[in-house]
Amino acid sequence: MEGVRKRKGAKMLRKYKGGEEVGRGTYWNFANGHRVNVADPAGVLPGDFGTTYRKFSPVGILVLGPTLGLVYATFLPFIGIAMLLKLIAEKLISGVLEMAGSSVSFRWRPREAYLSGKKKAGGPKKEKQDEEAARKE
Repeated sequence: MEGVRKRKGAKMLRKYKGGEEVGRGTYWNFANGHRVNVADPAGVLPGDFGTTYRKFSPVGILVLGPTLGLVYATFLPFIGIAMLLKLIAEKLISGVLEMAGSSVSFRWRPREAYLSGKKKAGGPKKEKQDEEAARKE
């Protein structure tokens, strides 16, 4: 058969690629969850070389499922505590940054435009006094 690769050695690895010639058994593609039953002693796995299969017996999968569920259920409270701590830390940090940002004032007002320049402190009376003082000198 053309395009078929035979596997040599590494029987303990139990990891196979698409297009390989394999023996009888059940092969699982964990990337998409598909299961392939090979009935022939010299069957070929579907897919290209990038497709990865693992050889597990159905009994092994039945044992693996509840075991992974137990691990998930065991660590679920720790995941909840970690998420709660992260939420509290984010709220504290954002509160501190907001308080620090409100105490620092740059007097920047993006909605106001002074196209004719800033007004002098004291208004027009101050300007007249400055002009009179300059004339007297």
